[in-house]
Amino acid sequence: MPPAIPAATLVIFREAADGGPPELLMVERAKAMAFAAGAMVFPGGRVDPGDHLLAEVIGAGEDGAARIAAIRETIEEAGIPIGLSPPPAPDALARMRAALHAGTSFGEVLADAGVRLDLDQLVPFARWRPAHRNMRIFDTLFFLAGLPADAPCASVDATENVRLVWASARSVLDDADAGRLAVIFPTRRNLERLAQFDSFEDAAAHARATPVRVVTPWHETRDGEPHLCIPDDLGYPVTSERLSDAMRG
Repeated sequence: MPPAIPAATLVIFREAADGGPPELLMVERAKAMAFAAGAMVFPGGRVDPGDHLLAEVIGAGEDGAARIAAIRETIEEAGIPIGLSPPPAPDALARMRAALHAGTSFGEVLADAGVRLDLDQLVPFARWRPAHRNMRIFDTLFFLAGLPADAPCASVDATENVRLVWASARSVLDDADAGRLAVIFPTRRNLERLAQFDSFEDAAAHARATPVRVVTPWHETRDGEPHLCIPDDLGYPVTSERLSDAMRG
């Protein structure tokens, strides 16, 4: 397969004010971005060398660098402190975010703020690694996390992303079907899977009970039409989409 860029994504849950299905944090990618331009995605990005170094320093597990990247990217992109102990005060978080945007290493930022990583707050959910050619490919680990009760309001970084929303998985899918927003194939499949759950606790229990295996979509003809397909034993209620309809990234 063509080479892939290691990446990590964080799916953040919060309770809906009206008691409805849980809401998920999503950001809209700037149209100038090389990957998923203009699409709604979960916060995240590539795993940097500094994430691997920090994982070694703290003795994190096999997916430690990806967990660290998911936490760091969520601070950078949305200003939400997931996986930090103790949770930083709003002014301290703002300084952390500014330092990360200025290029300061995450390890230095954490030390200056007097906080440590709590990687166990992240629940492994999925791993996607497409094999298509002629476009950028990411090997992405997806994690779930609940929004801390005292978390500050999320705010877009206005660089890679141009807006953010809290919305239920089903409402995002409905908006995508109506043409009001765009979602790429992996995001759509993960939203369909997440829409099955009425709480973060239910989704996390499902994730813990479902082995994480690499999802690499493939082409297959179904009902006389080419489809993009994924395995049917990883918890996804929809496992194929017409190739002509699938947004690849």
